Amino acid sequence: MYFRRKTSAGRAYLQIVESRRTGDQVRQQVIATLGRYEDLQASGQLERLLRSGARFAAKAMVLSAASNDAVLKIAVRRIGPAMVFERLWEETGCRDVIADLAKGRGYKFALERAVFLTVLHRLFVSGSDRAADRWHEDYAIAGVDGLDLHHLYRAMAWLGEELPAAEQDGRTPFAPRCLKDVIEERLFAHRRDLLTRLDLVFMDTTSLYFEGAGGQTLGQHGYSKDHRPDLRQMILAVVIDGDGRPVCSEMWPGNTADVTTLIPVIERLRRRFAIARVCVIADRGMISTESVAELEARRLLYILGVRERSDKLVRELVLADPEPLAPLIVGKRGKEIDYEAKAVTLAGRRYIVCRNLQEAAKDAADRVAIVAALERQLAKGDKALVGNTGYRRYLKTVGDDRFAIDPDKVAEEAKFDGVFVLRTNTDLNPLEAMLCYKQLWTVEQTFRTAKHLLVTRPIFHKLDETIRGHVFCSFLALVLKKALEDRIATLGRSSSWPEIIADLDSLTETELEHDGKVFLVRTTPRPAASLALRAAGVALPPTVREPTAN
Repeated sequence: MYFRRKTSAGRAYLQIVESRRTGDQVRQQVIATLGRYEDLQASGQLERLLRSGARFAAKAMVLSAASNDAVLKIAVRRIGPAMVFERLWEETGCRDVIADLAKGRGYKFALERAVFLTVLHRLFVSGSDRAADRWHEDYAIAGVDGLDLHHLYRAMAWLGEELPAAEQDGRTPFAPRCLKDVIEERLFAHRRDLLTRLDLVFMDTTSLYFEGAGGQTLGQHGYSKDHRPDLRQMILAVVIDGDGRPVCSEMWPGNTADVTTLIPVIERLRRRFAIARVCVIADRGMISTESVAELEARRLLYILGVRERSDKLVRELVLADPEPLAPLIVGKRGKEIDYEAKAVTLAGRRYIVCRNLQEAAKDAADRVAIVAALERQLAKGDKALVGNTGYRRYLKTVGDDRFAIDPDKVAEEAKFDGVFVLRTNTDLNPLEAMLCYKQLWTVEQTFRTAKHLLVTRPIFHKLDETIRGHVFCSFLALVLKKALEDRIATLGRSSSWPEIIADLDSLTETELEHDGKVFLVRTTPRPAASLALRAAGVALPPTVREPTAN
């Protein structure tokens, strides 16, 4: 029903009208004619009527009053972050695993809530635990009202504490077994089913520097990927399965080289997750010659990237093999990529030569452009070419220290167009091996897009266990991020992570007081927030509601 102003014979009347459906038609029926509109307004009867009805439509009146600033605003809380990630925290098993491990420890505060608060903060802002303590005051997060900063510190120390000596079986030379390892193993068991296999894993590393000492053993000077060799650092490795899901994290002192960690980590993974068959897939530079020998001695399978330009055997013999390459088309319609691959065995080693035909065409076009520019530069004089490495690779020296284009070098460079070479001891056919290696690129891209979660500076903790706990919360944030992205993909949709975070953060609920009553008024969610809520299976509360009693 609704009010309608009806004009008849030049006079306006106010009516109450109801719409009724009869078959396929909707008809309006006049319930009552209240009188002439001008008379109702002039006498004040219309205002009294609406105020009387407002007693039975308080929520609508609150919205109207709020738009006119006729209410008292008590507080504003952001509700989007906790609504989505509380559900994922539960579904991934994080809540139950942490709560179960915390039982019987005698903590006088909600330890699981302290961990969740830190993880949620890491998803949206990152930074220190001191910042998380201030940040949560603007958010509606169940069960965190009694938490203080020292509770967050104690939670970090609990996550990173070393297990008793009797439970150190499987530790690496670089790190002890800690409580966070038990959490990782239980989370993996939570999502494991009869079809889940962990025979394909990827590992990537990053470094985190400290402004301070960086704990008792973790903070060490080493090769800094952050270009801060003056500061102590630690190494963080994240292991991801073939579907891009985080499996576990490893933390080592900052002076640990990547290539020395591979074998111990593989052995540890086999013990922790009962992996029967391991295939190491790694990029160039991650594997040393000694590591390859160790892999073969332990009969571990591997598919490794090869530096085809600097490896003389590959450059001169493998790429010269006359056998044709087998074709393969990868990708969806309209985004196909044409590949070729073949196997070449030399000196007891099995190589897979792969070519991306689109990349090959691009490389050839780039080279034509470079040679054309080179010819123009040669006409101006040779000195401009000396400092340009892109030019020097195509030049030869001719009499009186002058330069000319070397056609042999140009032809030699064409051999590498779109080419990448693998070395493997598997019996996979060339196309299968290439696809496995290509999957590494996809996972590395996943890792790169998630690194903002792992950069948790500043880290003010002074003990190894609190540092480990602080960084482990970034791993748990990565678990929740991947869980949400998978659920969005299941819907056949996609959205950028910054948009999801921004839109969820904008979803608020305002506490208002109107006519002696308190109401909660929710904002309308933005598109990315609506998608995240739908993917997580979370229903929004009503636009206006009364607070529920605790």
